[in-house]
Amino acid sequence: MTGILLALLAAVTWGSIVFVSNKLGGDEDSQILGTTAGALLFAILVYLYKRPDLSPLIWTVGVISGLFWSVGQKNQFGAVRYLGVAKTAPMSTGLQLIGTTFFGVFIFKEWQTTASIVIGLAALACIIAGALLTSLNKGEGKGEGKSLKKGFLVLLLSTAGYIGYVVLIRWFNIDGWAAVLPQGIGMVVGAILMTIRDKPYNKYALRNTITGILWSTGNLGLLLALPLIGVATSFSLSQTGIVISTIGGLFFLNERKSKNQVWKVLLGCLLIIIGGVLLGFTKR
Repeated sequence: MTGILLALLAAVTWGSIVFVSNKLGGDEDSQILGTTAGALLFAILVYLYKRPDLSPLIWTVGVISGLFWSVGQKNQFGAVRYLGVAKTAPMSTGLQLIGTTFFGVFIFKEWQTTASIVIGLAALACIIAGALLTSLNKGEGKGEGKSLKKGFLVLLLSTAGYIGYVVLIRWFNIDGWAAVLPQGIGMVVGAILMTIRDKPYNKYALRNTITGILWSTGNLGLLLALPLIGVATSFSLSQTGIVISTIGGLFFLNERKSKNQVWKVLLGCLLIIIGGVLLGFTKR
């Protein structure tokens, strides 16, 4: 139960990130720079509080994991420019779930019983179906079709970054408390390398430190949940927070287009919640 609650903490905080960063303003460069700065600040405070032992392996894996995350998050912010928040969040979630579940089930052997496999696949089907349902719109013009293709390509790169970030920690069994600081440093280094040409040192980067603290809270929850309930279950549960960002995009960022779309989104969100609940039964 503790692992599930920690994963749900990640769901609530992460589900708010894209929506919050959009409200705070700035392009993807200032958003990723501010987010990583806030995350590093949070990581330093956690380290001072917990004082975990940091071996060379933890430093290496943690920093590389943070670099992967910065690639994933920057490109997710970038996809919003083409797709909007209400589309980016569910599409990104569906792609990430496919990747992390593959590693969790086939590499880490986390679903070992027939019952867990059946329930897990049903849960995953619900979440992906919900994500697809929230992202589909009828009557898209040529311009929107091109934006969809560009956004999807950006999301593929984002997905690779996110999967690398979470799988590395699980692969080397790095303790969540110990991983936070090395990850934070890797995230900042990655953000600086990707944005140094544009020099996004502005008020929007400063504002988005709030996004970084919000993300870090969820990240700690996920890292602590990984050894308790596994990659497939914990990461999938953490992604149910797209309900927050999707509805936020529709109703607070004025991305709503029709009543039909609203109903699709609400139904999709319901499927995602059902899938998240089912995932809680796959690891006991």
